[in-house]
Amino acid sequence: MSALNANLYGVLQSGFPKNRQAVAIETPTRVHTWQDVESLSGRMAAWLASTGIAPGSRVAVQVEKSPEALMLYLATLRAGFVYLPLNTAYQEAEVAYFLSDAQPAVVICTEASRHWCEPLALQHGAQHVHTLEADGSGSLMRALEGLPTAFETVHCNPGDLATILYTSGTTGRSKGAMLTHGNLGANALTLKDFWGWRQDDVLLHMLPIFHVHGLFVAANGALLAGARMIWLPRLDIDQALRELPRCTMMMGVPTYYVRLLADPRFDRALCRNMRLFISGSAPLLEDTFKEFRARTGMTILERYGMSETNMNTSNPCDPALGERLAGTVGPALPGVAVRVVGDDGQPLPAGQPGHVQVRGPNVFSGYWRMPEKTREEFTDDGWFRTGDIGVFGGAGIPDHYLSIVGRSKDLIISGGYNVYPKEIELVLDAMPGVQESAVFGVPHPDYGESVMAVVVPREGAGLDLASMQAELKVRLARFKVPRAIVEIQALPRNTMGKVQKNMLRQQYADPS
Repeated sequence: MSALNANLYGVLQSGFPKNRQAVAIETPTRVHTWQDVESLSGRMAAWLASTGIAPGSRVAVQVEKSPEALMLYLATLRAGFVYLPLNTAYQEAEVAYFLSDAQPAVVICTEASRHWCEPLALQHGAQHVHTLEADGSGSLMRALEGLPTAFETVHCNPGDLATILYTSGTTGRSKGAMLTHGNLGANALTLKDFWGWRQDDVLLHMLPIFHVHGLFVAANGALLAGARMIWLPRLDIDQALRELPRCTMMMGVPTYYVRLLADPRFDRALCRNMRLFISGSAPLLEDTFKEFRARTGMTILERYGMSETNMNTSNPCDPALGERLAGTVGPALPGVAVRVVGDDGQPLPAGQPGHVQVRGPNVFSGYWRMPEKTREEFTDDGWFRTGDIGVFGGAGIPDHYLSIVGRSKDLIISGGYNVYPKEIELVLDAMPGVQESAVFGVPHPDYGESVMAVVVPREGAGLDLASMQAELKVRLARFKVPRAIVEIQALPRNTMGKVQKNMLRQQYADPS
């Protein structure tokens, strides 16, 4: 056993302010101090320890966002168990798969879902099922009554499992990415320095906490910095505009920034105390990037991460390290190595798109109970295959800046030619009247796949699809031009704002 305790809670706690009566989390109706964070997470950890569940047991949580839900995450870490957050949008059949696969010993759900969740949990070996509501009530809170608030954080080594995050499962069986205390601690410490987190920061937190972005990037970052969080259950424009003048940082998916810009009340004055806006989880359109800078005088920082790795790259926070550039996700973070390779596994020069691979202390230990899949996703020399297609450098972009141009599963191979959807989407998005677009492959009897595009018009705009296709023929090689362009009102997205191209492929597999 190593001398130092690598338990992630201890790493985060090292950044708590000395004044434990300072405010840590503020909701529209409640305030929690740093002492509350320690006391409530301690009491929850004491309860978990009292259940007698085995070391390494999973604690599955599908509840609405609340400060108590965050304390439960911290308590699970403190007690040395494995935290398993589940998307609140998952339905009974989906949850059944996760419970059967992870076999958690403890399941925490809402009262509304208990009637179906509890039988499922017990069927798959859970020993304890409790409820937790958004207002901090529920049977879990009643179970804590009389328990001590003091709890000695369990010793963990860096390689001990801290959490399991299930991937979205848009193709095939969902995989549980196993993240260790060392993975999460290393990334939190790196981001604290690289983004210049300070104890006097105030983070506007509107993201869900069942995902890397809201939990491991935003919440872990604020906890480690000892910074206050303004804790909103979700994006609410009126609430966001009211709270922004008190904040210094905000993290969001691109949709958050689009909706802020759509409100005429959003202006420089509201951002007068802000020092950093961060975007991730989905690509940020160049138009949004430029419009935001023009409106606020501030430049959004875009970064790149995933469930299996947390954050890999980031545009600079410190101007001395370089500019924040539209369409790129910046250089590799300190301590993280990123390369772009061809189909043969050999590194490619700047300007050539290929497969993005990463290596570093942030990279997960593997997929839960899927050793063969884990082996497939790592190269012989230890690099993780992200499944993303990227390119270093390009026109006007430094050679060490990475741009993500698509997913390998989104790559279209038409008549033996590789087609990268992002290249076509950038052209479509720049056309008059286009809000955004998505390009994907559909089956073709001769070419294997043909290119298909859907476009969303700006409000009040009329699109001439034939003219758009003619323009693409001038701008792009013939094999890249979509066989058809269809106008739709909105792109299908998951809860984190990612476009669900699998749904588009299914819908337009046989366009007529």
